[in-house]
Amino acid sequence: MLRSKLFSLLAVMLLFFGIAITGCALTQKVKTVTLPSGEEVLDISGLWDTQIENYGSWSGYGSYSTVTEIKQEGSSFIGIRLKETPYHSAGSETFRGELDKNGFKKLELITGYRPMDAVGQISDDGKTIKFDIADKARSIMTRKE
Repeated sequence: MLRSKLFSLLAVMLLFFGIAITGCALTQKVKTVTLPSGEEVLDISGLWDTQIENYGSWSGYGSYSTVTEIKQEGSSFIGIRLKETPYHSAGSETFRGELDKNGFKKLELITGYRPMDAVGQISDDGKTIKFDIADKARSIMTRKE
């Protein structure tokens, strides 16, 4: 009988502990930057593992990876390649743009051909970024922890 009560008490304590941990995980806030206007934008600065896939009319250029450092000042940002790729040297600019409260306001990828407008998406948790130049190239970036 005593064992049964102790087991029940332990089970209830584990249940509450599990709920508490889950609640903490759900309330973790994505990092943001507050602009002078009071608007908040995501803070995407930091190091990112980057996978690039050329497709469509650029499929002959293949796929490769690099590490990108994003430097952000307010809503403006630039991405710098930290690792050489087949077509670009380490230390070169890879993209630039501007954020607003909905994500990317402007995004330009720096290609070997010329700077090109692109579309981008940031995951809800701020840990994944996807870029795409239609029928040419796309990349997936994962925030390094």
